Amino acid sequence: MSKSVTNFMHALAAVLAGNAAYFLLEKRLPVQAQHIGFRTDLGTLVDFCFCLVAFVIIKALASGRGGSKLPKS
Repeated sequence: MSKSVTNFMHALAAVLAGNAAYFLLEKRLPVQAQHIGFRTDLGTLVDFCFCLVAFVIIKALASGRGGSKLPKS
């Protein structure tokens, strides 16, 4: 797969995983961190953070699976 397709797949997986985690945990979050539909609020930022964490985890797992890019000494 090309690098751009791989990056797109990682980003898509991160958005899906992050949103799934956020909406599963949303009722347990403080009221201020719960998203209100069609509004930009703190819940949107919290949802973004869930997606960002998922993206970092996916990229870390993908880079670990692909082997280290550092030269061996």
